[in-house]
Amino acid sequence: MLLHVNASSGVPVYLQIETQVKQAIAAGALAQGQALPSVRKLAAQLRVNPNTVAKAYQNLERDGAIRTVPGGGSYAADSSPGLLKSEKLRRLRPVARQLAVESTQLRLAPNDAVKLLEDELDGLGGKR
Repeated sequence: MLLHVNASSGVPVYLQIETQVKQAIAAGALAQGQALPSVRKLAAQLRVNPNTVAKAYQNLERDGAIRTVPGGGSYAADSSPGLLKSEKLRRLRPVARQLAVESTQLRLAPNDAVKLLEDELDGLGGKR
C-alpha cells in the first residue's frame, strides 16, 4: 500500500492518511485482514511525525475500518462497520455538504454533481 501526503494542501495530514486508507479498502487495494505498515514505518515513509500516523490509525480503528492488535500491528477490518444508517448518513453529511458547496461555487449543475458522485461509486466496483 502506497500513501502520499501533501503538507501544503490545507487538509491535515492525518485526514489525508485516513482518507487514503479508506479508499484503498473500498477499492479492494487493501484486502480484509491485510496488514498495514507500522506507525513508525509509515511515519518514516511519509516523513511525518509518528503521532500523526498514530492519530490516523486511532481514528480508523474507531470508525471500524481497521483493527489493531496490541503488539501485533494494524490490519484492515474483516468486515464493514455495523453502523446504523443514521450514523452512516451523519458521517457523510459533511462530505456531501462540501461537494454541494464546491459544485455551487463552480456553477456546476446539480445533476452533474450527482453524476460525478455516481461515477465515483461505480469506479469503486459498484458497491452500493
